Amino acid sequence: MPTKLEKFEQYKQFPNCFTYLYNDYALENKHFDLYGQWNSNLFKTNYPIVIELGCGRGEYTVGLAQKYPQKNFIGIDYKSNRMWMGAKQSLESKLKNTAFLRTKVEFLGKVFAPNEISEIWITFPDPQVQKSRIKKRLTHPRFLNLYKKFLRPQGIIHLKTDNTIFFEYTLEVLRELGLPILYHTFDLHQQDIPKEYDEIRQIQTYYEQLFSAQGHTIKYCQFQLN
Repeated sequence: MPTKLEKFEQYKQFPNCFTYLYNDYALENKHFDLYGQWNSNLFKTNYPIVIELGCGRGEYTVGLAQKYPQKNFIGIDYKSNRMWMGAKQSLESKLKNTAFLRTKVEFLGKVFAPNEISEIWITFPDPQVQKSRIKKRLTHPRFLNLYKKFLRPQGIIHLKTDNTIFFEYTLEVLRELGLPILYHTFDLHQQDIPKEYDEIRQIQTYYEQLFSAQGHTIKYCQFQLN
């Protein structure tokens, strides 16, 4: 297994991996090279684009890409040594519908053009449980407004978390803003859920398996921004 530093270097060389940080684009407030052109210049298809925020090792991005070959998936995280695993697996499996991007969520308005994204997955983010850090929660209104810049009308956002405080906060925000909650559950793996949502249980991240093994219930919510 490569060292952390070796993973950093290999990530830079992988053809399915990209970076948008201060030292290249963001400092000068420039759009990313693939802004508005992810499908035309990278994936070479017109399939819907799905992004996963805080993708970690990328197992969820890869799992979704394998299950839905007629969609394109981009895993996003700040730590490239984490994404190395999913990126390497994608290359070895010859998946043409995956990519990985090292950046901050705050920069995504410069990475994706209006209406370029069809779905967003937020999988086990840092819940930022301290009240002083509420604005850092990925379902805070400031982030929801950011997602509106590039999510298509009727686009869907999926949230998975084990943290009850964060989950209840999210539901409260959505209700206060009058946003459509299509479905939610406080116990995804034990509760009987509608058949159309059952497939959501089939792919699990490393953290989802870990938290479930520790006895934590997995919460799930699907909502829209329109």
